[in-house]
Amino acid sequence: MAFSVMTWNVENFFLVDAGDDAAATEDARRFEQKLGLLTATIRELAPDVVAFQELGKDALALLQQTLGANLYPSMHEGQPDRRGIRVGVLSKLPFVQPAKDLSQFTGPVPVDQVKVLEYSGALATTSQLGRGAVRVSVAVGPLQVHLITCHLKSKLLTFPHGRFSTHDEVLRAQVAAMALFRRAAEAVEVRMETTRLLTDHPQDGVIVLGDMNDGEEAATSQLLLGPPGSQMNTGGFQRPDQGDAQRLFNTALLIPPAQRFSRIEHGQPEMLDQILCSQHLLPADQHGKRQLPEVKSYTELVNGLASVSADPKLRHKSIVPDHAPVVARFAL
Repeated sequence: MAFSVMTWNVENFFLVDAGDDAAATEDARRFEQKLGLLTATIRELAPDVVAFQELGKDALALLQQTLGANLYPSMHEGQPDRRGIRVGVLSKLPFVQPAKDLSQFTGPVPVDQVKVLEYSGALATTSQLGRGAVRVSVAVGPLQVHLITCHLKSKLLTFPHGRFSTHDEVLRAQVAAMALFRRAAEAVEVRMETTRLLTDHPQDGVIVLGDMNDGEEAATSQLLLGPPGSQMNTGGFQRPDQGDAQRLFNTALLIPPAQRFSRIEHGQPEMLDQILCSQHLLPADQHGKRQLPEVKSYTELVNGLASVSADPKLRHKSIVPDHAPVVARFAL
């Protein structure tokens, strides 16, 4: 039985108001082009479940309608951040449990240590994930699969009054440290939900997918894996052990190194968009060897990814997202 999932940061996918002036008309035209691009890409790749990042309010419902509600009848949007950005999921398969929003830090990370810099420059604490994660559950034949999609805190640094740069190097270091700690805290929260699922439902499959805002070898990405060892690039992968019950396997490692990227910043390729799975998504074949999914980052579908800078304002008029869709196709 085949089962496929996709994650895609669709970059600033916000509904626009069609006004009477030329600028509003141009914005509406660009939005329609982007909607067409997303629709055509999803139809071509045809995943069973799609996880999105950087959605605006009601944008997912419009995309569902454009795709055809009968094609992806199951939908859930996550909780927005203060700019209205959220994650969401479309699924060909019905949700077999109510969707769950993961928006609050529940520990063990000390909540009073997760700091944010407000617009005024004042320092504040937060008890919330920047962009809430979402958990949905589907049945793939006899296997129930829980999928958690997230959009972890970006490496983009925001300084007082909305600036994206500073000449104060002490401030830069402090803001970077706060951003790193928040991304790590969000990864811990997703990992805690993963651990609960693997513990309470040991016969179910779990997939974590989304924009991790760091590479597959980064410490924050490693937090999601669970017990160390036995990853797909190690000799222990085909030798199951007791740690597998709590382990996630990063399928990004199956992409050849030269193609292992989903975004380019300042000319440097990065594998930010990742799909991690538990052992039940890797069933053994007749020889007892784990079957590997087919995994690809579809950079060519969007005519090649543009290299982006640290200033997101330069991307507001872009039609093609700055992230490639990444798809994993499992044989269950």
